[in-house]
Amino acid sequence: MAKICLCLTGKTLARDLEVVEKYRKYVDVVELRVDYLEPDERFLIRRFPEMAGLPVILTIRRDIDGGQFVGGEGARISLLSKGLAFADVNPRRNFAYVDLEEDLNVPSLEEAARTFGTRIIRSYHNINGMDPDLTGHLRGLLREGDELAKIAVMPHSLEEVVQVFKAAQETTDVDKILLCMGEFGASTRILAELLGSQISYTMVTGEPDLPIAAPGQFDPRELTERYRFRDISAKTRIFGITGYPLKATASPAFFNTVFALENSDAVYIPVPADSIRSFLHLAEVIGMAGVSVTVPHKEAILPYLAKRSAEVESIGACNTIVSDPSGWIGSNTDAPGFSDSLLEFIGKKNFKGKRITIVGAGGAARAVAAEVYRLAGKALILNRNPIRARDLATPYRFLWGGLDTHGINLIEKYSDIIIQTTSVGMEPDITSDPLALYTFKGHEVVMDVIYKPEMTAFLKRAAEAGCRVQNGYDMLLRQARYQYGHFMGAEFPPQLMSRMKM
Repeated sequence: MAKICLCLTGKTLARDLEVVEKYRKYVDVVELRVDYLEPDERFLIRRFPEMAGLPVILTIRRDIDGGQFVGGEGARISLLSKGLAFADVNPRRNFAYVDLEEDLNVPSLEEAARTFGTRIIRSYHNINGMDPDLTGHLRGLLREGDELAKIAVMPHSLEEVVQVFKAAQETTDVDKILLCMGEFGASTRILAELLGSQISYTMVTGEPDLPIAAPGQFDPRELTERYRFRDISAKTRIFGITGYPLKATASPAFFNTVFALENSDAVYIPVPADSIRSFLHLAEVIGMAGVSVTVPHKEAILPYLAKRSAEVESIGACNTIVSDPSGWIGSNTDAPGFSDSLLEFIGKKNFKGKRITIVGAGGAARAVAAEVYRLAGKALILNRNPIRARDLATPYRFLWGGLDTHGINLIEKYSDIIIQTTSVGMEPDITSDPLALYTFKGHEVVMDVIYKPEMTAFLKRAAEAGCRVQNGYDMLLRQARYQYGHFMGAEFPPQLMSRMKM
């Protein structure tokens, strides 16, 4: 079973030990990153395994490999030697592993490690890109049969992550650690067991004095509790969410909490994807059962669907896909999630008599416009690109315009409800307001489909003017419950909501 390793990047051994105690129950192994220690502390590393009380990896990473060590190789070899010297007959007092890069050739170090049971991790790190032959490289790394091969690469696209999973499938007979760094690597860290990777590296977050050892690492608590890392096996059903960028999503918390409460052998993972084609390639390779699709892929997914629900056909956007022997089946749960949420908020059964402004013309706006039309409302569509606004508005005979002075003036007659459907105002650009030219009067009901931050600049301005405001969190939960029905083939258990703590 894959193990969780906590990377220790404190300046002192005492600080590293504090971190070990705080996260002990979440991890199986710790990695002492000697390259982060202050110079005087580096001479005291030999006693660390006994003090930590957990298996420890001894690592002194060079700057060319993404580490902090800038001294000469002689000094680094001397430190490694000090860590392995005076080995104890009790293996718990020795380092359990030592990380030696593939180009480090010091037979005396290797002999010292093997004599007292310290396993050698033979590693290769590419902090700038990918290796052209991962399969061959993994097989060629090992010098002896008792070593553990480690390759960590930095993919620049999701298609490169696909190659990592394929390499894993071609090296099932190799003892290895295989992972992707950076934004595209999340799936390799959560699905280490699927990769046949023996260790997944984690890092404490939210501690300013503890630098991140490698980009893309999860917090060990998050990996253990949210993603139930230790329960993942070859039989675990894999669900997830894809979009790009994918920086703010509560969907993993929602679905993984549900799966835990009902004891389902399933996991829901984030998969940032720069292209929908690459995502579907990865989904096929790892066998994903169902996926939530978010911006900018809600329309791009359409040509790849074997079957489309009536809602997808009419809306022209899809946010839910489920794997089927015939291919991917697409549905849209944004539409009912939106209308259920907003109608309850305003205490109505439909939008009859309401004149509504919809800001945006993307996938979310398509779902909103379709529901406003279905439920007897009248709407104005405003978008930065007025041609897209026109294309969305025309089938419903809605008014349309750009986000310019003329378009803003049209809001006066469509101001009962104003709905913001774009990504403007999301992190990290939380100060942006897509409707900055409009002055709220105070009578408008204002909804923003964004839920993080809880109050966007757009909503804050509306609330300060006296408007009733609602963010997109309730809509998210409602559409997620509909997605659950598509994923699991059963209605969402309503009794679970009261037990959920997200």
